Amino acid sequence: MSHERAGDEIELSHGDLAVGVSRRGAAVTAATYRETPFLVAAGGPDGAMANFAMVPFGNRVEGNTMSFAGRAYTFQPNTSDPLYRHGDGWLGFWQLEEASVEHVQFSFSRSADRGSPYAYLTRQEIRLAGDSLVLTLSVENRGETALPFGLGQHPFFARTPKTRLTIAADRYWNERPDHLPDMPGPVPDDFDFRSGKLLPQKWMNNAFEGWNRRAAIAWPELGIQAALKAEGALDSFMIYMPTDRNDFFCLEPMSHLPNGHHLPEFGGLMPLAPGEALAGKVTIDLSALPLQPEGR
Repeated sequence: MSHERAGDEIELSHGDLAVGVSRRGAAVTAATYRETPFLVAAGGPDGAMANFAMVPFGNRVEGNTMSFAGRAYTFQPNTSDPLYRHGDGWLGFWQLEEASVEHVQFSFSRSADRGSPYAYLTRQEIRLAGDSLVLTLSVENRGETALPFGLGQHPFFARTPKTRLTIAADRYWNERPDHLPDMPGPVPDDFDFRSGKLLPQKWMNNAFEGWNRRAAIAWPELGIQAALKAEGALDSFMIYMPTDRNDFFCLEPMSHLPNGHHLPEFGGLMPLAPGEALAGKVTIDLSALPLQPEGR
């Protein structure tokens, strides 16, 4: 069995990888490769999460309302933000279903209530395989009627001055003042990482569509790199970089666009009938990168 630390923390290890996980939010709390952190604890309600699952969808809901199949539904804010965001999974305490030194599987279920009309069962498996961290998330509609579902992962990747990101997208959404997507258009030069480049020194909180579900991150100062692969329903991604911190950035594979409830075709949210399910997998594969000499 895996080694449980004080509280709800569980330690996983395999070869050069060591990952801390928590029953709260089915979250990763720390992740190192050859003792170097590649995910950092910077998110969640108390800033202790290095990755959390977004379920039954990610990001915010405009006006805390949605309409589906001729019915109107409402949400209640679930954090200090005025808009309900990131679903319930990241705020809940998950059940531990399986555990070994190399993997854990959690489940979380909720019934519809005043806070959200969604009733569902979700599972998150966190597994170390080779030099990879593998996150597998699924959600099943346990309600009495069809609703549009989504899911995603919200990793907080380490950021250094020379961190380089390589990721390609066909379409970019700019951001409205309320952290909701505004209009789609071509990817601007600053945010075009097709050929790989340094992260810009500016605020980013944007959705992207039309990707090949691959990304690469290089940390020359740390001597490591990561290759990210998304599978299943994860057709979009978000990039988030605040301006008040420069030690992390978020690259969030998602099944849908933020505020999908108010976009055409629900922004990729998938209508699930009772008993139907949706799933997505993210693999982060770590490897060594030649250390760059200082000053280059």
